[in-house]
Amino acid sequence: MIETDRLILRPWRDGDLEALAAINADPAVSRWLGGPITRDMTAAAIARQQEYQQRLGFCYWAACLRDGGGLVGMIGLQPTRFDAHFTPAIDIGWRLGAAWQGRGLATEGARAALDFGRRQAGLSDIVAITAVGNHASRAVMERIGLIRDADGDFDHPSLATDHPLCRHVLYRSPAA
Repeated sequence: MIETDRLILRPWRDGDLEALAAINADPAVSRWLGGPITRDMTAAAIARQQEYQQRLGFCYWAACLRDGGGLVGMIGLQPTRFDAHFTPAIDIGWRLGAAWQGRGLATEGARAALDFGRRQAGLSDIVAITAVGNHASRAVMERIGLIRDADGDFDHPSLATDHPLCRHVLYRSPAA
């Protein structure tokens, strides 16, 4: 478990499915993720994160408010799940419910996850990716100190080449 001023990043629990499914069902949340995310897809994602936590000691953790306010999204680290010129790699990412976006929570949680990755997991190279037009996520990447690798931009292999989100940018953690 990781604690920040306002967040707790913790392993997933069986009771988290409905809250994350509701977040994932919101078009404002899924608009940068390539399409709607169903309840079944959410259940599979939680199971995958639980497996990463058990096997690697990290995952995209459940992000909860410290004041007992419940699940607001997910923030953490996971292995990339596709082939590209920079994979295999460990990806840092976040997804927050629409009501929690724009409050600095993604930056706060991502800083803590990045610190965990470097100090506790011993990761020297952590990447972050997003669609070119996702300026909010790109701003988080820059605020936590990741550096744009403009030569690393790529077409996401999970999306059709004519999909509006196909082109992705690559950010990397600076050398320690």
